[in-house]
Parts: sequence; structure tokens; C-alpha cells
Amino acid sequence: MKTVTMHEAKTHLSRFVRELREGKEPEIIIAVGNTPAARLMPYLGSSRRVLGIDRGLIEMTDDFDDVDKEITDLFEGNVSRRSVKR
Repeated sequence: MKTVTMHEAKTHLSRFVRELREGKEPEIIIAVGNTPAARLMPYLGSSRRVLGIDRGLIEMTDDFDDVDKEITDLFEGNVSRRSVKR
């Protein structure tokens, strides 16, 4: 991991990007004074999500969507908190 100043980053940005792209550096830290301020890293691309990879792993019972009316009323704001039994 290389640390450079802001001035070096502005002057040699294309060189640093090339070093990252070629794998010579895993990341470059840009410092303002002696304090790290930013991290320059290679772009790895976006990962594509694969739909349906968990199909068949989850089972729901037939009564899954049977709801308790009191809980539904609480979520929908139909009951005040004071009227709920504790």
C-alpha cells in the first residue's frame, strides 16, 4: 500500500491508476498533510446478482399468512398503545 500526498496524486494520477490497473499496488492512500484522506482502489466491476439460487431452500407452512388481528391493528395504527394488554 502506497501513501502519497495530494500534490503527488494530482501530478501523477494517470501513473497511479496504471499501477492499480496492472496490480502493482492494491490501493493508494492520498494524504492531506500527514493525515490519510482518501483511498484510491482498482475498479473490480459490479457483481451480477443471480436470481433463484436459494429456490427450494425455504419452505412456508400453509398458515404462514394467518395473522393475529391485534398485531395487525398495532402495525396499522388502529389501536392505541394503552389498550394493549401486557
